[in-house]
Amino acid sequence: MEQKQVQEKVILVGCETVEEESRFSYSMEELASLTETAKGEVVASLTQKRERIHPSTYIGKGKVAELKALALELQADLIVFNDELTPSQVRNISSEIEARIIDRTQLILDIFAQRARSKEGKLQVELAQLQYLLPRLGGQGIQLSRLGAGIGTRGPGETKLESDRRHIRRRIDDIKSQLSVIVQHRDRYRERRKKNKTFQIALVGYTNAGKSTLFNRLTEADAFEENQLFATLDPLTRKLILPSGFTTLLTDTVGFIQDLPTTLIAAFRSTLEEVKEADLLLHVVDMSNPDYFQHEKTVNGLLEDMDVIQIPQLTVYNKRDLQHPDFVPTAKTETMLISAYNEEDCNLLKQKIESVIISQMVAYDVDIPATEGKLLSQLKNETILRRLIFDEEKQLYVCNGFYLRGHQISGKLQQYIK
Repeated sequence: MEQKQVQEKVILVGCETVEEESRFSYSMEELASLTETAKGEVVASLTQKRERIHPSTYIGKGKVAELKALALELQADLIVFNDELTPSQVRNISSEIEARIIDRTQLILDIFAQRARSKEGKLQVELAQLQYLLPRLGGQGIQLSRLGAGIGTRGPGETKLESDRRHIRRRIDDIKSQLSVIVQHRDRYRERRKKNKTFQIALVGYTNAGKSTLFNRLTEADAFEENQLFATLDPLTRKLILPSGFTTLLTDTVGFIQDLPTTLIAAFRSTLEEVKEADLLLHVVDMSNPDYFQHEKTVNGLLEDMDVIQIPQLTVYNKRDLQHPDFVPTAKTETMLISAYNEEDCNLLKQKIESVIISQMVAYDVDIPATEGKLLSQLKNETILRRLIFDEEKQLYVCNGFYLRGHQISGKLQQYIK
């Protein structure tokens, strides 16, 4: 993909209300990072403190005039607002200012559109964009009307606006039906995994916490990793072999973000289903970020909304080599401090994952005849085998280890329990 030579000049606009106070400066910094990720150049930032957001222009009338002058002076191409704007707010601000107006949601959607690789990812982003656009089509000026100047409002046909809306609704239905086919495929894969009783681990965390880097180091995969927001959009699942040889499946998921647009959460429902199906969540937190605590809180809030807070969780504080001086682990779950680039740390993490899995398993201690080769092979591959000794006198294998609750192997082992 060729780089654009000229970056768009962007002015950021934020309104600090009473409830926003504690996280306002952080959300403005995040907006600047999002703008850079979308290949924009931030030339100025304009903020205002208000009791509440202005219903018709987001910021006060005086600030709009100030913004207009600033946009002219800096020759800004784009103005990005830190909150989701209503259609009337966009209309009112656009009538005053010539530069293009977009909001935080639109910016995130734009980044997602640049990042989507798979067919599913592209469809999900398009769906979110259309759902965002539909209510904002209204009243973009008189030029949209095709009605003649007859008595009353009767005219020759529908307005352009109505046909646009109809076209968008038709496209939304089309995308939804395509996505439902993909979701059915994914459900079948999940059913197969459940049937095989494969232990599933999902990586979750704030965007740019280092999930894909860790995913690549643990599974020797080649997921796209980049120091930017939303580098991963398409979920990837790979085998993760633990020190004992036990095989699990690890899934890399889309990063969370504060004020993630609801249209996006809905669009990426099938991706987030991977999180719901997991037996263990690895919550990756970037400990080099000064706002790591806020990130952690946001992710836990979203996990609560998704109703997966009951799934066992291991909090992995990543980027240990760049640790922030004020960092203190705050998770209520089991924790581990690592650097994804350190091989020893990754090996220790695998051991830790194994011990967390063992705590959810059932112990077994059995003597298995030497003729039961198939069962022995199953024990090696599908359980965590701690000891395997051949007793020459009895011609038996003495085995002990752990298997997953509900695994079909439990029935086969019953007859051999000492």
